[in-house]
Amino acid sequence: MDTLPLAAIDVPAAPAGCRRTLVERARWEWRPSDGGDPAAEVQEFLAAHDLPLDDLARPAAGHAPGGPCGAALYVSAAAGALLTGAPPGAPTPAPALPEVAVVVYGHADTAPPPRGAGPWRLGRWRESWTRDQHAAAVEAVRQAIGRGDVYQVNVVGHAAARYTGDPLPALGRLGALPGARYGGTLAGAGWAIGCASPETLIELADGRLVTRPIKGTRPATAAGARELRASAKERAEHVMIVDLERNDLARVARTGTVRVDQLFAVRRWCDLWQAESTISAVVADGLGLADLLRAVCPGGSVTGAPKRAALEQVAALEPVGRGAGMGALGWVAPGRIDLGLTIRTAAADAERLHVWAGGGITWDSDPRAEVAEAAAKSMPVRAALAGR
Repeated sequence: MDTLPLAAIDVPAAPAGCRRTLVERARWEWRPSDGGDPAAEVQEFLAAHDLPLDDLARPAAGHAPGGPCGAALYVSAAAGALLTGAPPGAPTPAPALPEVAVVVYGHADTAPPPRGAGPWRLGRWRESWTRDQHAAAVEAVRQAIGRGDVYQVNVVGHAAARYTGDPLPALGRLGALPGARYGGTLAGAGWAIGCASPETLIELADGRLVTRPIKGTRPATAAGARELRASAKERAEHVMIVDLERNDLARVARTGTVRVDQLFAVRRWCDLWQAESTISAVVADGLGLADLLRAVCPGGSVTGAPKRAALEQVAALEPVGRGAGMGALGWVAPGRIDLGLTIRTAAADAERLHVWAGGGITWDSDPRAEVAEAAAKSMPVRAALAGR
Protein backbone atom coordinates (compact mmCIF):
# COMPACT_ATOMS: atom_id res chain seq x y z
CA MET A 1 0.00 0.00 0.00
CA ASP A 2 1.17 3.54 -0.79
CA THR A 3 -0.75 5.36 1.93
CA LEU A 4 -2.44 4.48 5.18
CA PRO A 5 -6.20 4.87 5.67
CA LEU A 6 -7.44 7.98 7.45
CA ALA A 7 -7.23 7.55 11.21
CA ALA A 8 -9.82 8.19 13.85
CA ILE A 9 -8.48 11.04 16.03
CA ASP A 10 -7.21 9.74 19.35
CA VAL A 11 -4.25 11.96 20.22
CA PRO A 12 -2.38 11.10 23.44
CA ALA A 13 -3.16 13.58 26.26
CA ALA A 14 -5.94 15.33 24.31
CA PRO A 15 -8.76 16.50 26.61
CA ALA A 16 -10.87 13.44 27.39
CA GLY A 17 -14.14 15.22 26.70
CA CYS A 18 -12.96 16.38 23.29
CA ARG A 19 -11.40 13.29 21.72
CA ARG A 20 -14.51 11.99 19.97
CA THR A 21 -15.37 15.35 18.40
CA LEU A 22 -11.96 16.55 17.21
CA VAL A 23 -11.54 17.48 13.57
CA GLU A 24 -8.26 18.42 11.88
CA ARG A 25 -7.94 22.06 10.78
CA ALA A 26 -4.28 22.52 9.85
CA ARG A 27 -1.06 20.52 9.76
CA TRP A 28 2.68 21.18 9.51
CA GLU A 29 5.36 18.51 9.14
CA TRP A 30 9.12 18.91 9.15
CA ARG A 31 11.99 16.81 7.83
CA PRO A 32 15.71 17.68 7.98
CA SER A 33 15.78 18.43 4.25
CA ASP A 34 13.38 21.31 4.96
CA GLY A 35 16.07 23.17 6.94
CA GLY A 36 15.31 25.91 9.42
CA ASP A 37 14.69 25.73 13.16
CA PRO A 38 11.81 23.30 13.77
CA ALA A 39 11.20 24.45 17.36
CA ALA A 40 10.77 28.07 16.29
CA GLU A 41 8.62 27.06 13.32
CA VAL A 42 6.33 24.98 15.56
CA GLN A 43 5.73 28.00 17.79
CA GLU A 44 5.13 30.27 14.78
CA PHE A 45 2.73 27.81 13.13
CA LEU A 46 0.67 27.48 16.30
CA ALA A 47 0.50 31.26 16.75
CA ALA A 48 -0.69 31.63 13.16
CA HIS A 49 -3.57 29.29 14.01
CA ASP A 50 -4.72 31.11 17.15
CA LEU A 51 -2.71 28.98 19.59
CA PRO A 52 -0.15 31.45 21.02
CA LEU A 53 2.52 29.71 23.09
CA ASP A 54 5.15 32.45 23.18
CA ASP A 55 4.78 33.16 26.93
CA LEU A 56 3.83 30.02 28.86
CA ALA A 57 3.68 31.94 32.15
CA ARG A 58 0.88 34.15 30.87
CA PRO A 59 -2.62 33.01 31.94
CA ALA A 60 -4.47 31.47 29.02
CA ALA A 61 -7.54 33.19 27.65
CA GLY A 62 -10.69 31.12 27.20
CA HIS A 63 -11.38 29.39 23.90
CA ALA A 64 -12.97 31.70 21.36
CA PRO A 65 -16.25 30.36 19.92
CA GLY A 66 -15.38 28.31 16.87
CA GLY A 67 -11.67 28.60 17.62
CA PRO A 68 -9.16 25.73 17.82
CA CYS A 69 -9.22 23.29 20.75
CA GLY A 70 -5.48 22.64 20.71
CA ALA A 71 -2.89 20.69 18.75
CA ALA A 72 -1.08 17.39 18.64
CA LEU A 73 2.70 17.76 18.75
CA TYR A 74 5.24 15.08 17.82
CA VAL A 75 9.01 15.60 18.02
CA SER A 76 11.31 12.69 17.17
CA ALA A 77 14.44 11.82 19.11
CA ALA A 78 16.53 12.81 16.07
CA ALA A 79 14.88 16.23 15.97
CA GLY A 80 15.49 16.60 19.70
CA ALA A 81 19.18 15.77 19.20
CA LEU A 82 19.36 18.44 16.50
CA LEU A 83 17.83 21.00 18.89
CA THR A 84 20.65 20.29 21.38
CA GLY A 85 23.37 20.48 18.72
CA ALA A 86 24.16 16.76 19.07
CA PRO A 87 24.57 14.28 16.20
CA PRO A 88 21.19 12.92 15.03
CA GLY A 89 22.33 9.29 14.97
CA ALA A 90 21.84 6.59 12.36
CA PRO A 91 19.23 7.02 9.59
CA THR A 92 15.65 6.28 10.57
CA PRO A 93 14.27 2.88 9.50
CA ALA A 94 10.92 4.60 8.75
CA PRO A 95 11.68 7.61 6.52
CA ALA A 96 7.99 8.09 5.69
CA LEU A 97 7.57 9.58 9.18
CA PRO A 98 8.29 13.28 9.64
CA GLU A 99 10.71 14.27 12.39
CA VAL A 100 8.27 16.92 13.69
CA ALA A 101 4.52 17.14 13.20
CA VAL A 102 1.93 19.62 14.48
CA VAL A 103 -1.79 19.09 13.88
CA VAL A 104 -4.31 21.75 14.93
CA TYR A 105 -7.80 20.54 15.88
CA GLY A 106 -11.20 22.09 16.28
CA HIS A 107 -14.51 20.47 17.20
CA ALA A 108 -16.97 18.74 14.91
CA ASP A 109 -20.70 18.98 15.54
CA THR A 110 -21.03 15.19 15.80
CA ALA A 111 -18.67 12.36 16.58
CA PRO A 112 -17.46 10.30 13.60
CA PRO A 113 -18.63 6.66 13.42
CA PRO A 114 -16.30 4.13 15.08
CA ARG A 115 -13.72 2.52 12.84
CA GLY A 116 -14.03 -1.17 12.09
CA ALA A 117 -11.07 -3.52 11.98
CA GLY A 118 -10.70 -5.66 8.87
CA PRO A 119 -8.42 -8.65 8.23
CA TRP A 120 -5.03 -8.20 9.87
CA ARG A 121 -1.81 -10.14 9.62
CA LEU A 122 1.51 -9.26 11.20
CA GLY A 123 4.62 -11.03 9.96
CA ARG A 124 7.73 -12.12 11.82
CA TRP A 125 9.73 -9.47 13.68
CA ARG A 126 13.24 -8.89 12.37
CA GLU A 127 15.68 -7.32 14.80
CA SER A 128 18.11 -4.66 13.62
CA TRP A 129 20.87 -6.19 15.71
CA THR A 130 21.55 -9.57 17.29
CA ARG A 131 21.52 -10.17 21.03
CA ASP A 132 25.34 -10.38 20.89
CA GLN A 133 25.55 -7.02 19.07
CA HIS A 134 23.21 -5.44 21.64
CA ALA A 135 25.32 -6.83 24.48
CA ALA A 136 28.48 -5.54 22.79
CA ALA A 137 26.97 -2.03 22.65
CA VAL A 138 26.23 -2.25 26.38
CA GLU A 139 29.84 -3.26 27.03
CA ALA A 140 31.08 -0.37 24.86
CA VAL A 141 29.09 2.03 27.04
CA ARG A 142 30.62 0.50 30.17
CA GLN A 143 34.07 1.12 28.69
CA ALA A 144 33.13 4.74 27.92
CA ILE A 145 32.01 5.14 31.52
CA GLY A 146 35.30 3.65 32.69
CA ARG A 147 37.17 6.25 30.62
CA GLY A 148 35.10 9.03 32.18
CA ASP A 149 33.39 10.00 28.90
CA VAL A 150 29.86 9.57 30.32
CA TYR A 151 28.06 8.46 33.48
CA GLN A 152 25.09 6.73 31.85
CA VAL A 153 23.81 6.05 28.31
CA ASN A 154 20.43 4.73 27.17
CA VAL A 155 20.94 2.08 24.47
CA VAL A 156 17.98 1.33 22.18
CA GLY A 157 17.27 -1.44 19.68
CA HIS A 158 14.77 -1.64 16.81
CA ALA A 159 12.69 -4.34 15.13
CA ALA A 160 10.34 -4.30 12.13
CA ALA A 161 7.66 -6.63 10.79
CA ARG A 162 5.70 -6.62 7.53
CA TYR A 163 1.93 -6.45 7.74
CA THR A 164 -1.19 -6.79 5.62
CA GLY A 165 -4.41 -4.94 6.40
CA ASP A 166 -5.09 -1.68 8.19
CA PRO A 167 -2.43 -0.98 10.88
CA LEU A 168 -4.38 1.77 12.66
CA PRO A 169 -6.65 -0.48 14.77
CA ALA A 170 -3.53 -2.43 15.82
CA LEU A 171 -1.72 0.77 16.80
CA GLY A 172 -4.85 1.91 18.62
CA ARG A 173 -4.75 -1.20 20.83
CA LEU A 174 -1.56 0.09 22.46
CA GLY A 175 -3.52 2.78 24.27
CA ALA A 176 -5.44 0.10 26.18
CA LEU A 177 -2.31 -1.42 27.74
CA PRO A 178 -2.27 -1.04 31.55
CA GLY A 179 -0.37 2.05 32.65
CA ALA A 180 -0.46 3.77 29.22
CA ARG A 181 -0.74 7.34 30.51
CA TYR A 182 -0.09 8.59 26.96
CA GLY A 183 -2.15 6.04 25.06
CA GLY A 184 -3.30 7.08 21.61
CA THR A 185 -2.39 7.54 17.96
CA LEU A 186 -1.29 10.16 15.46
CA ALA A 187 -1.28 9.64 11.70
CA GLY A 188 -0.46 11.36 8.43
CA ALA A 189 -0.09 10.50 4.76
CA GLY A 190 1.77 7.18 4.66
CA TRP A 191 2.60 7.00 8.38
CA ALA A 192 1.09 6.45 11.80
CA ILE A 193 2.28 6.27 15.42
CA GLY A 194 0.73 4.29 18.28
CA CYS A 195 1.74 5.04 21.86
CA ALA A 196 1.42 3.23 25.19
CA SER A 197 3.88 5.39 27.12
CA PRO A 198 3.65 5.75 30.91
CA GLU A 199 6.24 8.56 31.07
CA THR A 200 5.71 12.33 31.20
CA LEU A 201 8.39 14.23 29.33
CA ILE A 202 6.95 17.65 30.18
CA GLU A 203 3.62 18.90 31.48
CA LEU A 204 2.50 22.49 32.03
CA ALA A 205 -0.59 23.35 34.06
CA ASP A 206 -1.38 26.35 36.27
CA GLY A 207 2.04 27.89 35.59
CA ARG A 208 3.99 24.86 36.83
CA LEU A 209 6.22 22.55 34.79
CA VAL A 210 6.36 18.85 35.69
CA THR A 211 8.48 15.97 34.42
CA ARG A 212 8.25 12.35 35.59
CA PRO A 213 11.35 10.37 34.54
CA ILE A 214 11.17 6.58 34.69
CA LYS A 215 14.32 4.57 35.24
CA GLY A 216 14.58 1.11 36.82
CA THR A 217 12.63 -2.02 35.84
CA ARG A 218 11.68 -5.38 37.35
CA PRO A 219 8.98 -8.01 36.69
CA ALA A 220 5.62 -7.06 38.27
CA THR A 221 5.76 -9.59 41.08
CA ALA A 222 6.05 -9.10 44.82
CA ALA A 223 9.68 -10.22 44.63
CA GLY A 224 10.30 -7.87 41.69
CA ALA A 225 9.00 -4.87 43.66
CA ARG A 226 11.26 -5.74 46.59
CA GLU A 227 14.27 -6.15 44.31
CA LEU A 228 13.64 -2.82 42.56
CA ARG A 229 13.33 -0.91 45.84
CA ALA A 230 16.45 -2.58 47.26
CA SER A 231 18.68 -2.26 44.14
CA ALA A 232 21.54 0.18 44.71
CA LYS A 233 22.33 0.00 40.97
CA GLU A 234 18.80 0.94 39.89
CA ARG A 235 18.57 3.73 42.46
CA ALA A 236 21.92 5.21 41.44
CA GLU A 237 20.89 5.08 37.74
CA HIS A 238 17.57 6.70 38.60
CA VAL A 239 19.04 9.52 40.70
CA MET A 240 21.48 10.43 37.92
CA ILE A 241 18.53 11.07 35.60
CA VAL A 242 16.60 12.95 38.28
CA ASP A 243 19.60 15.28 38.64
CA LEU A 244 19.77 15.71 34.86
CA GLU A 245 16.05 16.53 34.66
CA ARG A 246 16.38 19.03 37.53
CA ASN A 247 19.07 20.79 35.51
CA ASP A 248 16.93 20.75 32.34
CA LEU A 249 14.00 22.32 34.20
CA ALA A 250 16.26 24.90 35.84
CA ARG A 251 17.05 26.29 32.38
CA VAL A 252 13.37 27.23 31.84
CA ALA A 253 12.12 27.77 35.41
CA ARG A 254 11.86 30.71 37.74
CA THR A 255 15.08 30.78 39.78
CA GLY A 256 14.96 28.66 42.92
CA THR A 257 11.66 26.90 42.19
CA VAL A 258 12.85 23.46 41.00
CA ARG A 259 11.95 20.71 43.46
CA VAL A 260 11.70 16.92 43.61
CA ASP A 261 8.13 16.20 44.70
CA GLN A 262 8.49 12.42 44.79
CA LEU A 263 11.59 10.23 44.45
CA PHE A 264 11.73 6.60 43.28
CA ALA A 265 8.03 5.68 43.46
CA VAL A 266 7.33 2.20 42.11
CA ARG A 267 4.61 2.13 39.43
CA ARG A 268 3.24 -0.66 37.25
CA TRP A 269 3.19 -0.80 33.44
CA CYS A 270 1.78 -4.05 32.05
CA ASP A 271 3.86 -6.85 33.60
CA LEU A 272 6.68 -4.61 34.83
CA TRP A 273 7.42 -2.50 37.87
CA GLN A 274 9.19 0.76 37.08
CA ALA A 275 10.64 3.49 39.27
CA GLU A 276 9.31 7.00 38.67
CA SER A 277 10.11 10.40 40.18
CA THR A 278 8.23 13.69 39.93
CA ILE A 279 10.13 16.96 39.47
CA SER A 280 8.43 20.34 39.16
CA ALA A 281 9.19 24.04 38.84
CA VAL A 282 7.45 27.37 38.27
CA VAL A 283 7.68 28.37 34.61
CA ALA A 284 9.88 31.41 33.91
CA ASP A 285 8.26 34.61 32.65
CA GLY A 286 8.43 34.95 28.88
CA LEU A 287 9.29 31.29 28.23
CA GLY A 288 7.99 30.14 24.84
CA LEU A 289 7.29 26.64 23.58
CA ALA A 290 10.36 26.67 21.31
CA ASP A 291 12.79 27.22 24.20
CA LEU A 292 10.96 24.65 26.32
CA LEU A 293 11.41 22.03 23.58
CA ARG A 294 15.10 22.90 23.28
CA ALA A 295 15.53 22.40 27.03
CA VAL A 296 13.78 19.05 27.44
CA CYS A 297 14.15 17.23 24.09
CA PRO A 298 15.24 14.53 23.83
CA GLY A 299 14.33 13.30 27.32
CA GLY A 300 17.11 12.58 29.77
CA SER A 301 15.84 9.12 30.70
CA VAL A 302 16.29 7.95 27.07
CA THR A 303 19.61 9.68 26.45
CA GLY A 304 21.85 9.60 29.53
CA ALA A 305 24.19 11.85 31.45
CA PRO A 306 25.69 14.20 30.49
CA LYS A 307 23.05 14.45 27.76
CA ARG A 308 25.24 15.75 24.92
CA ALA A 309 28.00 13.19 25.56
CA ALA A 310 25.41 10.41 25.86
CA LEU A 311 23.90 11.37 22.49
CA GLU A 312 27.35 11.12 20.92
CA GLN A 313 27.60 7.55 22.24
CA VAL A 314 24.11 6.76 20.93
CA ALA A 315 25.04 8.05 17.46
CA ALA A 316 28.20 5.94 17.44
CA LEU A 317 26.70 2.68 18.76
CA GLU A 318 23.11 2.30 17.54
CA PRO A 319 23.01 0.95 13.95
CA VAL A 320 19.42 2.08 13.28
CA GLY A 321 17.78 5.42 14.04
CA ARG A 322 15.20 5.81 16.78
CA GLY A 323 12.42 6.93 14.44
CA ALA A 324 9.24 7.45 16.44
CA GLY A 325 10.80 5.98 19.59
CA MET A 326 12.31 8.04 22.43
CA GLY A 327 10.77 11.30 21.20
CA ALA A 328 7.80 13.36 22.39
CA LEU A 329 4.09 13.07 21.60
CA GLY A 330 1.08 14.73 23.16
CA TRP A 331 -1.10 17.83 23.34
CA VAL A 332 -0.38 21.56 23.40
CA ALA A 333 -2.71 24.52 23.91
CA PRO A 334 -2.46 27.90 25.63
CA GLY A 335 -2.18 27.21 29.35
CA ARG A 336 -1.74 23.45 28.90
CA ILE A 337 1.08 21.29 27.58
CA ASP A 338 1.24 17.52 28.12
CA LEU A 339 3.90 15.62 26.19
CA GLY A 340 4.69 11.99 26.81
CA LEU A 341 8.05 10.39 26.09
CA THR A 342 7.56 7.93 23.22
CA ILE A 343 8.74 4.79 24.96
CA ARG A 344 6.50 1.72 24.46
CA THR A 345 5.70 3.18 21.04
CA ALA A 346 5.28 1.72 17.55
CA ALA A 347 5.07 3.27 14.10
CA ALA A 348 3.73 2.16 10.73
CA ASP A 349 4.81 3.07 7.24
CA ALA A 350 3.15 1.67 4.14
CA GLU A 351 4.79 -1.76 4.52
CA ARG A 352 6.09 -2.36 8.04
CA LEU A 353 5.46 -1.85 11.71
CA HIS A 354 8.42 -0.62 13.76
CA VAL A 355 9.14 -0.88 17.50
CA TRP A 356 11.99 0.34 19.69
CA ALA A 357 13.10 -0.65 23.20
CA GLY A 358 16.16 -0.24 25.36
CA GLY A 359 17.45 0.73 28.77
CA GLY A 360 19.90 2.86 30.72
CA ILE A 361 23.45 1.54 31.01
CA THR A 362 25.72 2.25 33.99
CA TRP A 363 29.04 0.81 35.09
CA ASP A 364 27.20 -1.89 37.07
CA SER A 365 25.06 -3.02 34.10
CA ASP A 366 25.19 -6.66 33.04
CA PRO A 367 25.03 -6.83 29.21
CA ARG A 368 22.86 -9.96 29.06
CA ALA A 369 20.46 -8.61 31.68
CA GLU A 370 20.11 -5.37 29.71
CA VAL A 371 19.25 -7.29 26.54
CA ALA A 372 16.61 -9.26 28.46
CA GLU A 373 15.15 -6.06 29.97
CA ALA A 374 14.72 -4.47 26.54
CA ALA A 375 12.92 -7.60 25.31
CA ALA A 376 10.59 -7.51 28.35
CA LYS A 377 9.66 -3.90 27.60
CA SER A 378 8.93 -4.67 23.95
CA MET A 379 6.92 -7.85 24.52
CA PRO A 380 3.53 -6.33 25.53
CA VAL A 381 3.70 -3.87 22.63
CA ARG A 382 4.39 -6.63 20.11
CA ALA A 383 1.63 -8.79 21.56
CA ALA A 384 -0.92 -5.96 21.34
CA LEU A 385 0.07 -5.23 17.74
CA ALA A 386 -0.42 -8.89 16.86
CA GLY A 387 -3.89 -8.86 18.44
CA ARG A 388 -3.06 -11.04 21.42
